[in-house]
Order: sequence, then structure tokens, then C-alpha cells
Amino acid sequence: MSAQRIILNAEPDNYSPAARDILQTMGEVWDKRPLTRPQLLAQLPHAHVLIVRLAHHIDAEIIQAGHQLQAIVTATTGLDHIDLAAATAQGVAVLSLRGEEQFLRTIPATAEHTWALLLALVRHIPAATAAVQRGQWNRDEFRGHDLFGKRLGIIGLGRIGNMVVRYAHAFGLHVQAYDPYLMTWPANVAQHLQLDTLLASSDIITLHIPLNSSTIKLIGARELALLPPGAWLVNTSRGAIVDESALLAALQTNQLGGAALDVLAAEVAGEITHQHPLVHYAQTHQNLLITPHIGGATRDSMAMTEIFMAQKLRRFLEIED
Repeated sequence: MSAQRIILNAEPDNYSPAARDILQTMGEVWDKRPLTRPQLLAQLPHAHVLIVRLAHHIDAEIIQAGHQLQAIVTATTGLDHIDLAAATAQGVAVLSLRGEEQFLRTIPATAEHTWALLLALVRHIPAATAAVQRGQWNRDEFRGHDLFGKRLGIIGLGRIGNMVVRYAHAFGLHVQAYDPYLMTWPANVAQHLQLDTLLASSDIITLHIPLNSSTIKLIGARELALLPPGAWLVNTSRGAIVDESALLAALQTNQLGGAALDVLAAEVAGEITHQHPLVHYAQTHQNLLITPHIGGATRDSMAMTEIFMAQKLRRFLEIED
């Protein structure tokens, strides 16, 4: 079937050439340009495989348009951008990085970005850089804070959380965590059996958990109020884990010292504009930093994950054929 199989890459910009070479051994690769939703809907009836990143919400309409689809391939661990029930109903396999723990331990990008956001937040790096670009040179305006000796609370001690543990120890922080699903606890991390006690005793909170029914708005107004005054929050997991209205209120009242986000709840629906309440606030306030979900978006890590997923697709299709 290889000669007739159509592999549609909806987001081909900067796609790994090595991964593309692997895809070409399985069929004809359609990847001339990034596709809009109407273009995707128009091309899907011809496709047997759909490759996406995070630019599209792969809902039931899109899945049903691909009546020949065998698989949707996404080099992500989170799958909230894909309607899994619709895929299952149509017999379409969803191939992702979820559960690929051995491979994922070699991918540091999101953990590194977590630390980059934290440093940028506590040292006011974006605002200081912008001031110099405007011709200003005033070091007193940007006095930040040391990380050394601070109490870091990690929510979720999976792959990324454990990488953050290593960075934190290197910077001399006291590391504690909450993870009710972890069976074996690392000796170098203080364990909290309740989320509330972790929040109440942490100067910094970082989030490294999946989005599901039990984690939606896990961090709301009540949880934010438990944090010590002036605490910092870093979220590189999924936007909907934090109640964004409560977060904005905590920032506006200086209850929080600051927050750094790589994710927003509305990004899944493609509804992020400069009028988004958090984006609007960040335009004029130093205590909120937002990046456009670039945690995993390094050239190195994306190439590695794209090659891995191309190989995973090949194994899947060999079984299917």
C-alpha cells in the first residue's frame, strides 16, 4: 500500500528532514505549507495519515473528514488538542509521545524552559532587556531575588518534574513535591501528602502534570491564597490546570510575586489575542511573563521527537499492513 498511502503533514515548517526521509519510505508526503482549517478539511479525504503539532484542534469534524485515516500522529505528550473519542469511534489510531518514558527522559526542553522562565521572572530579565533597548540604564529599577535557599514546591514528579529537581538542587533550593501517584519517592525531595501543605510552605510552585478531569483548575483562588505572600508560580504543563481569573486577581493584588506561563487555556481553541485578559495584563506588568507554548520547541528536541514519531508510525503501519 506504500505507493498509494498519503501522509498529510498539516504543520511542516522546520520539520526534521531526517523524519521526513523516514515518512517517504511509507508513502507520499504532502507537506508544501502549513494548512489552515479549511485547507486541512479539503485535503483530509485523501489522507491515510495526519501529522500535527499544536496549531490545530483536531475535533470530530476534522476526523470525520478523513474517512481514509488510519492514524493521527502528534509529537506531544498532552492530547487535549485531539478529540480522542471521535478518533476511537472512527477507528483512527492516535500515536503520540504519551507513555514513552524511556525516550522522553532524553528530552530536556520543557524542563529547561521551566527554569528559564523562573530565572526570567525573579530577575526581571525581559523588562530589563527592553529598558536597555530603549536606551535606559538603571540597575536599581530591576532588583530581583536570589533562588538560593528558597523553597521550591513541585506539583508532579514525572519526567519533567524530576529534571527540575536536578536544576533546583544545583541552584541550592530546598526541594519538596506533591504527587499522589508516585510509587517510589526520591530521597532528595521532601514529600507532601497533601497539596495544601505544599502550597503553604513553598516560595515557588512549578506545575508538571497532565490535564484531565481531576486537574482542571487544580490551582484556583483557594489554592493561590494558601501560598506565602509574594510567591511565584510557573506553569509549563497545560493552561487549564490554573484558574486564570483567580491567577489574574492574585497578580493584580500582589498576593503573588509573579507568574510565568508557557500555556494558556484558550490556546487549544486558537483564541489567544492581545485582548486575552492575561496577555493584556502582561503587556504592562512585570510580574507576569507569557511565552507561546515553546517549552518543547527547541530544534534539538523537536527533531528527536519527530524522528521518534516517524519510526513509531512505521512500526504501526507495518502491523496494519
